[in-house]
Amino acid sequence: MLWLLELYLFPMPLSANSFRVFASKPFMRFARRFDIEDKELWEAVTGEFDADLGGGVFKFRLAREGEGTSGGARAIVAMKIGLRVVLMYGYEKKDLANIKSDELRAYRKAAKVYLGYSGDQMTAIVREKALLEIHQPVSGKGGRHGKSV
Repeated sequence: MLWLLELYLFPMPLSANSFRVFASKPFMRFARRFDIEDKELWEAVTGEFDADLGGGVFKFRLAREGEGTSGGARAIVAMKIGLRVVLMYGYEKKDLANIKSDELRAYRKAAKVYLGYSGDQMTAIVREKALLEIHQPVSGKGGRHGKSV
């Protein structure tokens, strides 16, 4: 049973072929306003999460230089560890301390849907432009916001 905990806390290295990051259009509008690049989003969601909110919903910190830990922003994501992340909602910490319980229930429902789709279904959703896919950054390149496949 300990190996399961170790796998959860220290997942295997991510490969570009197995791990995918997606974002909703409202999240990407927020990311543009917050001036965070795809590379920074990728790094944030492949790092440690801030909180496990249950039901496949996690909270990540999005740092901005010079703002410390209380500054910056937060991302609410649906995540199946080692497989898929869907950036659903972003907010600046100065504007909102935490999400409300009814909002969390809605995000858990959305996470159940997003995480239940197959890889092919997620690709089709990106083709329909309902979600954007953020590709793993190539070393040394910043990359601006998610592209459709």
